[in-house]
Amino acid sequence: MINVFAISISAAVIGLSCAYYYGGWRALFIASVLALMEITLSFDNAIVNASILKDMERKWQQRFLTWGIIIAVFGMRLIFPIILVAFATSLSAYAVVELALHHPELYQKHLLESHATIAAFGGMFLLMVFLGFMFDSDRKLHWLGVLEERIGKIGALESMEVVTALIILLFFQNIVPHDERLTILISGTIGICTYVIIHSLASYMNKFYLKPVPGQIVKRAGFTSFLYLEVLDASFSFDGVIGAFAISNEIVIIMIGLGIGAFFVRSLTILLVQKQVLDDYVYLEHGAHYALGALAFIMLISIHYKIPEVFIGTIGLVIILCSFKSSLTYLKQQKMFKRD
Repeated sequence: MINVFAISISAAVIGLSCAYYYGGWRALFIASVLALMEITLSFDNAIVNASILKDMERKWQQRFLTWGIIIAVFGMRLIFPIILVAFATSLSAYAVVELALHHPELYQKHLLESHATIAAFGGMFLLMVFLGFMFDSDRKLHWLGVLEERIGKIGALESMEVVTALIILLFFQNIVPHDERLTILISGTIGICTYVIIHSLASYMNKFYLKPVPGQIVKRAGFTSFLYLEVLDASFSFDGVIGAFAISNEIVIIMIGLGIGAFFVRSLTILLVQKQVLDDYVYLEHGAHYALGALAFIMLISIHYKIPEVFIGTIGLVIILCSFKSSLTYLKQQKMFKRD
């Protein structure tokens, strides 16, 4: 286990040292709080990532954990917010960096003004992931029993997750102020289309990527699954990046804290894959997807209403803990069944 978390621990030591050098004990404390917040909010992300990563070819697993961490730490936690503010304000990227370093309050204001766009895109993409899991008619194991099984049967109808997502998007689009409706509709539709394109491309490539070999598992198509995981990770991180400004408006401290958290989430994903945790604790994947669905709705609701970060982190953690408890019960029942 120490080997799995070695890189994350090293990143934490380096990152917190930089935070202390940058702003003393205050900066060190804030960066630590942000790292813990990121880990808490992203635990369900690690489980969903692991459920996809375990079926990928080893070289793409490594690329997700190397290239992916660079994209997660620097791309989504630093570069993406800068590009977003630059697009919203028509300023150059250099001017936005200057704004972030020397006028953090103004930078925060511009970023928060983009919240509706981010929440609509990320919320609808995550919602599609959740609906894709719920409408899986081939899934045999159901955490919620008959109810979940009946919902899964709806998936036998073509494109039901897309239809359901569009209905939900139209509902949320109609409860927000008029000046934001078009933005939310466009951003949400792009989120749905992004999921459909990547998921369809992955399904298509899976047919030709590897031919079935007796006794072997057919691996997921490498690049499309990698791309899918990166968009999924980005959707998870949107809310965390914006929520971090409730704790600090210093972009350097935010990047350090969230970056450390991202490293630990990657390490947790590796641990789940290596220890085959999802094979033993069978309802964890269910719990993570339900937590993901809850996050999707929270992101959509947050377009118009302020949702406390504590609530966001707590609801996901509670759902996962419930699924873990159900998994333990299932394991005990299986052992008793084998004895009999």
